[in-house]
Amino acid sequence: MRNGPMRMLMQEDLNFLLTNRLPRRWATNLVGRIAAVEHPWVARPALAAWRFFCDVDLSDAETTRFASLREGFVRRLRAGARVFAAGEGVVASPCDAIVGAHGRVEDGCVYQVKGFPYRLDELVPDAMVAGRFVDGWFVTLRLTAGMYHRFHAPADLTVEGVTYQSGDCWNVNPVALKRVERLFCRNERAVIEARGTGGRELLLVPVAAILVAGIRLTFLDTGRLLREEGAGRRACDATVEKGAEMGWFEHGSTIVMFLPAAARLRGELREGRAIRAGEAIADW
Repeated sequence: MRNGPMRMLMQEDLNFLLTNRLPRRWATNLVGRIAAVEHPWVARPALAAWRFFCDVDLSDAETTRFASLREGFVRRLRAGARVFAAGEGVVASPCDAIVGAHGRVEDGCVYQVKGFPYRLDELVPDAMVAGRFVDGWFVTLRLTAGMYHRFHAPADLTVEGVTYQSGDCWNVNPVALKRVERLFCRNERAVIEARGTGGRELLLVPVAAILVAGIRLTFLDTGRLLREEGAGRRACDATVEKGAEMGWFEHGSTIVMFLPAAARLRGELREGRAIRAGEAIADW
């Protein structure tokens, strides 16, 4: 019994060492280049390693043949593979994910895990935008490396602005979340400001992570990574129907969703539970 916790601690130490104590941006740029290579001598071993180590499920993918590792990461699903919960007041999960920390925003304070708080106004650079959710709700949705990497509108939305924030690319797995304070506030991220029917407000904050870290937004310019456009806010007036694609990550990462105080998270949300894009997670 004594050896069990010790083995777990050693595994966490090794995981943290391998994924966070190496030159993160250098490793990310290197893997990004490898992932884009379409030559079979590079692509086939890379895809094989990804499928072996990352618990990849391609049963609902549009195709299982990929020219590069990147194509595998950003694969599309076959038509009808995800059904979004109906109802004007129902907010669905924007992505396949593992549910992380969630609950009330307590006087502007959010938790990445128990005992590791961060300030909403540090994650969201615009203090006025952050102030709208100071007593609202949040849910953390972590996409693993083997998951479907595209994310979708959780409700019928009008996107009013996108703020890109440059930053680090720490791993966002549970081991790192328990060891790196304010991790989401340190990493590269985008803040997507949106309103639903009746002016209901919502924030989506995609956070990039180590290895192929990159965020693309379909309703802006999918051809370029957000970091290529530079930091700052871009005003927007894009209408996106519930379930429509909003963008994708080029590797596993996290989306933190914020809802106003009048909303409610669904009771069936549990930390560590796997959910799929389209499942109802909150009500406005």
